[in-house]
Amino acid sequence: MVLRGYVPTSEETLQTLAALRLQSLNSDFSTHAPFPRLEELFPPHVLHARLPAPRRRPPTKCRGARLRAGLLAGGLWGQALAKQRAERDQRLRGRLREEGASTMAAIVEKWKLLQGMGRPEAMAAYVALVREWPGFGSTLFDVDLRAVRPRGRGGGRQPWRRAALTPLSPQSPVGAGPQRLWLGIGAKAVSLYKPGEPEPLDSFCYGRISSFGASDSSTFRLSVEDRDLLFETSQVDEIAQLLNTYLASTGARQPPQPQESATSPPASDPTVLPQGLCPAAGPWQHRPPVGSFHS
Repeated sequence: MVLRGYVPTSEETLQTLAALRLQSLNSDFSTHAPFPRLEELFPPHVLHARLPAPRRRPPTKCRGARLRAGLLAGGLWGQALAKQRAERDQRLRGRLREEGASTMAAIVEKWKLLQGMGRPEAMAAYVALVREWPGFGSTLFDVDLRAVRPRGRGGGRQPWRRAALTPLSPQSPVGAGPQRLWLGIGAKAVSLYKPGEPEPLDSFCYGRISSFGASDSSTFRLSVEDRDLLFETSQVDEIAQLLNTYLASTGARQPPQPQESATSPPASDPTVLPQGLCPAAGPWQHRPPVGSFHS
């Protein structure tokens, strides 16, 4: 999880985790100790994030200008552009090597401070640091929150609306289109995280989940008390199976609410997306077993 970037924390803590890993692997620092590659100790995406973003040229609107640009690209001008790109890529690779060397030096300095720490202690310290993240123990999935459909008091459903969440805000605007999130499935709750953020945007205890299932091979729907959430993901089956496992282990039962086919949300329709971090929920009613419902 750490190397894949699924433990949001500071670079200082990531360097400490890397040093603890070296201590557990090699014991005390030694110039003769084998050094793993940096990407085996430290999340690569953190280094790449330090690099300057590439400049993007505005698209050429005029058809004639695009045609002339295409002709030039095949001649001397194209060769000059290719040379510029090669030089830029070389500079970025050099910058990445510098950042990597600097990070490895910082990790080694922290490793030296761990002299005398045994392997069990290093492993325990490593786990203790990772456990500081509230989402520790959850399985994280990359999803796109595509739409939200609020529910009426009488159980009626309103049209789908494009949705976006704001971190831990009592009022979450809807209308910004699909948003990349982490869907965290744990033993006690399902949580939504903005990638890289330690605190969840929202969290749902299993007592608040009324149904879930796949609309198709890449669309997953989660129904929670006052709303339906529609996600796009390539891991629909894995999410459904894990939810089944956790709900079955708690002895919960799911009301038989068949999934309706997902429809494309309108371009924009602002509303309010309620928040709630796992309030006390009533017991599950004894209904048919938990499972995925298909449209």
